[in-house]
Amino acid sequence: MTGPKFNEFVEIVKRLRKECPWDREQTNESIKAATIEEAYEVVEAIEKKDYDDLKSELGDLLLHVVFHTIIASETHNFSIDDVIESIKNKLIRRHPHVFGEVTVSGSDEVKKNWEEIKLREGRKSILDGVPEILPALQRAHRLQEKAAKVGFDWEKKEDVWKKVIEEIEEMHEVELKKNTSTDKNSEEKLFEVLENEVGDVFFALVNYARFLGINPENALRRTNSKFITRFNYVEKEISKLGRQVNESNLEEMDKYWEESKKFN
Repeated sequence: MTGPKFNEFVEIVKRLRKECPWDREQTNESIKAATIEEAYEVVEAIEKKDYDDLKSELGDLLLHVVFHTIIASETHNFSIDDVIESIKNKLIRRHPHVFGEVTVSGSDEVKKNWEEIKLREGRKSILDGVPEILPALQRAHRLQEKAAKVGFDWEKKEDVWKKVIEEIEEMHEVELKKNTSTDKNSEEKLFEVLENEVGDVFFALVNYARFLGINPENALRRTNSKFITRFNYVEKEISKLGRQVNESNLEEMDKYWEESKKFN
């Protein structure tokens, strides 16, 4: 089922598990955060189009897959062969248009069939399978995608934009009420309502981004990187004057911020 290089790799990880004190101490729980980090490093390498780095990061992620599996095999939960057999069967089962007699018209129908197959497999909801641990922006996008696959979606992009404006206005209205409130208990309740309204704004914007064909998580990650690059330029220019950025003022920082836009 597996090739010699993969089997050799598995044996190396098994040996580390037995002979390395650190590896021996680990559990599925203790390394789960590192697994998430490795997945993000794969994404970062993809975005940088650095294929040498991507090769390395995929290796790190593969290490985690194998390590988690070896830990689980020690308590007779499942083995490497079980993991491979499971994903092999899932791929065949969820691609009846490739491995069966089903005919599809395109990728949209493939995605629709995929969700229907999941329900037949025992999932109680179309929304099952979107991990709670995902970043909230990414999770909102995936929830909306899944609902859309079964027809629960807006018909027109313009209506989605109207919803964005509506949610922004509702958020602003609650903010004004909170700012003018003189009752502490009322102010605390209004803060909770405001938090909900802010969430609604984000959710509506994610929906609009989806209609534009833009992944909001990718978009915000790009903006974060752009902000870092531009702010680093501000810091560098102020340091040339022999000062730290916290010794500057907004007017000066804004000047260098505008300059930074020429380069990014």
